[in-house]
Amino acid sequence: MVAVSVENLSKTYPVSFPRLKKFLHLEIKPPVEAVRDVSFQIETGEIFGLIDKNGAGKTTLTKIIATLIQPTDGIVMVGDFDSVKDEVKVRSLVGLATAEERSFYWRLTAEQNLLFFARLYGLKDTEARSRIKQLFDQLNLGELATRRFSELSTGNKQRLAIARAILPNPPILLLDEPTRSLDPLAAEAMRRLILSLEGVSILLTSHNLSEVEELCNRVAIISKGEIRAVDSPGNLRRRNKQTQQVEITLRGITENFLRENLSAKLLNFTTENHTEAVSLKFQRESDDDFLGETMRFLMNNGAKITDVEIVKPTLLDVLESYE
Repeated sequence: MVAVSVENLSKTYPVSFPRLKKFLHLEIKPPVEAVRDVSFQIETGEIFGLIDKNGAGKTTLTKIIATLIQPTDGIVMVGDFDSVKDEVKVRSLVGLATAEERSFYWRLTAEQNLLFFARLYGLKDTEARSRIKQLFDQLNLGELATRRFSELSTGNKQRLAIARAILPNPPILLLDEPTRSLDPLAAEAMRRLILSLEGVSILLTSHNLSEVEELCNRVAIISKGEIRAVDSPGNLRRRNKQTQQVEITLRGITENFLRENLSAKLLNFTTENHTEAVSLKFQRESDDDFLGETMRFLMNNGAKITDVEIVKPTLLDVLESYE
């Protein structure tokens, strides 16, 4: 089943106060087209990733789905509800956590903030306090419950934003860089929490591409406001960058032998002499026979292969190919 459907979505930010700027002889910049004709679907229970470079539209898309921004063209359906026509209903289905949270009350404690939002969500106090305690335990925020929001570190503010988004158990979560500003241990705990949310449909944006690969079932790549590809992380790697870096560690063979005998087989390779071994590095296409042929040749000439390391393309390689 489809949890979120985005169809032919576009968003253009118009020039602000053009007449005033013209009157004052100020520079009038052209309208900014943040998102252009974007379409994708998020399945129920799926973790769907959005990756781009700064300013390419993923935050705008997140805010449109959350009804914070209205699209210029196109439609967003959250379940059976239109994000523009049924915005109140859509908001009740969506939990949003952004990287730069500004809606908390700085003079209230962490617990008081969540209790305030729980009442807005329609939770009774007894239910809300039980749920808040559960979230504080999951996110290791218990010791900070009585601290004012203004006293919290950036990372703890981020964790509190996640707690607020999850608080009413929404069926859909929009997580904009959920591990930003977190230390490695807190980030790992956050990833475990996200993976534990069974049945929840999640739209996740992040600049941490290894995190996207770990968490997401499918990923959409945005470049200059357009969706350029949608697929699983593995399929994106395979179809967009085929070269692999290979390093073979050998014993029982010399650098001179490699240089003299591999020049005709490998166009570009390097060797490095170690105390008791020699390393051979070269690039190959993922579907060619160079690796197997090279290893057979080396072993037939008395080499003992002690290690083979293959560096596969990453999502960063894929992202750079769409610039």
